[in-house]
Amino acid sequence: MAELLEKESDQEVKSKSGVATAVKWVIALVVIAGLGYAGFTVWQQLSREESTDDAQIDGTITPVSARISGHVAAVLVGDEQEVKTGQVLAELDKKDFEVALAKAQADLADAQAALEGARNDVPVATAASNSGIGGARSGVEDATATVSFAEQQVGAARARLGVAQANVHVAEANQNKAAQDVERYKVLVAKDEISKQTYDQAVAAAAAATATVEAQRASVLEAQQNVAAGEKSVEQARARLLSAEAILRGAESGPEQVKSTEARATAAAARVGQHRAEVEQAQLNLSYTTITAPADGIVGRKAIEVGQNISAGQQLMSIVSLDDIWVTANFKETQLKDMRVGQPVSVEVDANGRTYSGKVERIGGASSARFSLLPPENATGNYVRVVQRVPVRISIDPGQNQDHALRPGISANPKVQIK
Repeated sequence: MAELLEKESDQEVKSKSGVATAVKWVIALVVIAGLGYAGFTVWQQLSREESTDDAQIDGTITPVSARISGHVAAVLVGDEQEVKTGQVLAELDKKDFEVALAKAQADLADAQAALEGARNDVPVATAASNSGIGGARSGVEDATATVSFAEQQVGAARARLGVAQANVHVAEANQNKAAQDVERYKVLVAKDEISKQTYDQAVAAAAAATATVEAQRASVLEAQQNVAAGEKSVEQARARLLSAEAILRGAESGPEQVKSTEARATAAAARVGQHRAEVEQAQLNLSYTTITAPADGIVGRKAIEVGQNISAGQQLMSIVSLDDIWVTANFKETQLKDMRVGQPVSVEVDANGRTYSGKVERIGGASSARFSLLPPENATGNYVRVVQRVPVRISIDPGQNQDHALRPGISANPKVQIK
């Protein structure tokens, strides 16, 4: 009986030992299966994403530079100060620019007055040109007629002078005959060969002939005076004709004078435009004395102080925008095989431990080495193949950076879901 009980006890022990062994194998198989599934899951997860730790937050850094040269009168912000768009950052001394603006405005007023005068001269010159030609031609015609009439009068006076001179010759001939008759009759009267009456008639005829000669000589003198007066009239008429012709030539040049007047008006208008541009430039220069923030952000690298003289184009400070933020990730070239624009991305940020969502926005057109100061040169023969990195821009989904915790330059770990 005791042996039977001992055998049953041994069988129970062996049975329990077999069950424990089976349970151990089952547990081992379950653990192995779990580890395999976990490994497969991890492998599958890793094959669906590409990640890198060579990434940082990037953003827009806007330089603030001077538009003009000037003397700094006030600086209203400091480094790391938050500013808004349009906020005054600094001011330059305005006095020189106010004086320049006043001078430009005075020059503009003077040019506008000159333009008004030139424009008023144009219609006056046009009217004078239109009316002057007709009047000048009429004056030339009148002067020509006067010359012709005066020349005719001179011709008639010369004809009368010729007649008077001929009459003088006839009268002198008659006078000589009468004088000779008186001498002959005087001898005859003394001999009583002719009557006293005949002699007296001869003496009277001689006296009449002498009077006629005097009268004809007076007529010659009068005719000579008339000729001289006529010639003077001709000279005066010709002088008036020359004057009228000169006036006509001046009137005929009237259109050219009108064009010259119009050209002066055009030049005056151009000067007005030039001075108006100078006024606008002076106004701009005066407005540039107030330096404002071009964007919202935080001031950095401030390099301006009160009393400093600055030049145009000199950088004064930078504005770091905290709203226009993205991630620049440098992926290995072997990681870009399945990477596409628009794929979702999770970004872990070391600064605050948060994870942000985003997407691939752009993939660089060349490796980062191509944009370095000294690109690598592999034409020496000792080429060593190095895996290149290509910059990928990742945008952060809107509404995740309301607290402005993301700052340009801090490190990030992006993971791109490629499948």
